[in-house]
Amino acid sequence: MTQTKTRAVRSMTGQGHATKQGELGSVQVELRTVNSRGFKCVPRLSDSLASLESRVEAAVRSRIHRGTVHISVSLRRPPSEELPTVNHFALESYLRELRQLRESNQDLGGEINLSFLLSLPGVLSSGRENRREDETVWEEVESTIVKAIDNLDQMRAIEGRRMAEILTEECRQVRGRLDQVATLSPRAVDVYRNRLQGKIERTLEDHGIHVQAVDLLREVQLYADRVDTSEEIVRLGSHLEMFTSVLQGGDQPEPTGRKLDFILQEMFRETNTIGSKASDSEISAHVVEIKCAIERMRELVQNLE
Repeated sequence: MTQTKTRAVRSMTGQGHATKQGELGSVQVELRTVNSRGFKCVPRLSDSLASLESRVEAAVRSRIHRGTVHISVSLRRPPSEELPTVNHFALESYLRELRQLRESNQDLGGEINLSFLLSLPGVLSSGRENRREDETVWEEVESTIVKAIDNLDQMRAIEGRRMAEILTEECRQVRGRLDQVATLSPRAVDVYRNRLQGKIERTLEDHGIHVQAVDLLREVQLYADRVDTSEEIVRLGSHLEMFTSVLQGGDQPEPTGRKLDFILQEMFRETNTIGSKASDSEISAHVVEIKCAIERMRELVQNLE
């Protein structure tokens, strides 16, 4: 069997992280993915990045198509950024107005002290608040998310390759047993014809009754029609080829795991039909092994993106 190309087949589970140091501070991103039938993003952002939540989810969704993604994004600013800054223009304006007010009204008492001036609106401002919506912050965050997802995909790709190798071997086993079923099916009809003919001849010999060959052939043909599995064998073989093709062609836009799961459902349905028609013990044994292989494959596919 041709070796499967598994570069783009990825597991749904994995972890990834990245850190970026810049003028705005240190951006840290941590990712953890677990199995899920669809896509779900669970973001956890530091307070200063809360307004970026929708952007973070969109960035993750563009790269990850299936599974639950837990993402943590934090921004640690330099110590100087944490300290409030003084708006000197506002401070001087307040001071000038207050002095003019005292000069024009001698009855006003009290000292103009620094603590009073700093408490006035607009004198102190936080650098964090001024930059909260800054596009530069998002550029730093986005590039760090991309790096974290790259690291996550490396881990998921390694696990995906291992799983694809197992799936390929299971396909080979199913193909081999299906070929055996295709070989045994015609023989089962011949065995039935010989057994039926022997029974009829022994039963009617004592009564001196002769059975026409055409009547025997008609009965055998009816039996052959009931147990004919040629169509099911062809369809199951076609599903196997499609499964292998999807496993090899991981660059498809839709999640590979979901499509593989649908194909396995069809494979199981055809196998059940073959089993229900089989009257041969060897065929039944092969059908049981095919079902077991498909179940093992379904368990693995549930963990593929």
